[in-house]
Amino acid sequence: MPNGFLVLNEKDWENMTADQKEWATFNTLQSMNERLKSLEKKTAFDRVCSFMGGVVGGAAAWFGIHITKG
Repeated sequence: MPNGFLVLNEKDWENMTADQKEWATFNTLQSMNERLKSLEKKTAFDRVCSFMGGVVGGAAAWFGIHITKG
């Protein structure tokens, strides 16, 4: 389970019993839930930094587009 996710391919899924499939689905949903919880706990500082990065990136893109127009 790299990075907390249960990774199954189609062949694995076909060879699993119904109970194993239910457990794999439940386990994957629980893992996703924990990851979402950790994302929701981000501090205001993280959100402000993300917003400012978007502003700077957008300004750089706007500037680059206008510079290349001539």
